[in-house]
Amino acid sequence: MAKTSAVEKNRKRMRMVKKFESRRARLKAIAQDRSLPSEECFAARLKLAELPRNSAPVRIRNRCELSGRPRSYYRKFRISRIALRDLASQGQIPGMTKSSW
Repeated sequence: MAKTSAVEKNRKRMRMVKKFESRRARLKAIAQDRSLPSEECFAARLKLAELPRNSAPVRIRNRCELSGRPRSYYRKFRISRIALRDLASQGQIPGMTKSSW
């Protein structure tokens, strides 16, 4: 089980990303628009830099929904390999069985 503080910090980042999503997208569009004057693009980049760092989607860490484990994460199932193996062994995931030979 992962540290509760790390899981909560990641959840806080997710909320912050959602909160600043529209503002960040608007500023990025202005900053990358080549038809606008360079001063306007530069001003948009400065405003983008003033936004909180944790409002960037890059800062979110993929974590297992069950255990909070940050590594060996399967995007399709949104869980870690250990949780996936446990659920597959119990028959909780349809069409997946633990291989044995």
